[in-house]
Amino acid sequence: MVSSNLFNTLVSSPLNIECFYLRKAHHQQAQAIADLINLTYRGESGWTRETHIIGGDRTNRYEIEMALMNPAAHFFVTYHDQSLASSIYVVKENAHAYIGFFSVHPSLQGMGLGKHVLAQTEIFATETLGVNKFIMFVVSQRQELMAFYERRGYLRTGQIDAYPLHMGIGVPKVSGLTIEYLEKII
Repeated sequence: MVSSNLFNTLVSSPLNIECFYLRKAHHQQAQAIADLINLTYRGESGWTRETHIIGGDRTNRYEIEMALMNPAAHFFVTYHDQSLASSIYVVKENAHAYIGFFSVHPSLQGMGLGKHVLAQTEIFATETLGVNKFIMFVVSQRQELMAFYERRGYLRTGQIDAYPLHMGIGVPKVSGLTIEYLEKII
């Protein structure tokens, strides 16, 4: 588990969201990206954490390195005061784009950065990858996260699968966890 002390980003005033732009992530950032994602989902603060229902790390350096090596994928990060602020991954799969590894540092959540990063990624994928359909999956029991994506135009597809233990993305603390697929057509 990653402690929030690893990141020094403290925000005492509103963010100028327009100053955040997507930067291509690089191999040497793999550990920092994994740490950010683990802090976001399995840390002790922020509204996106899921420590009450899932234990263990969400990802690891190896998984991030593999994602960075995918020639069809684009992995982006943003920074705030030289600290990693967010990450997001988009890959074209057939006629749609899959979005994953989306995280915003807990101290920056609720300030519009997540909305901005997601929107910028969708614009990139539409213009560069030529897609107009986006797919992602979310832990079904994370209703506040589902609501966030629904406010961004994502719709529930009705496809629900058992929690993917085989993917090594944590161990459920409660029985019956599932993932639900969401999609957005622009």
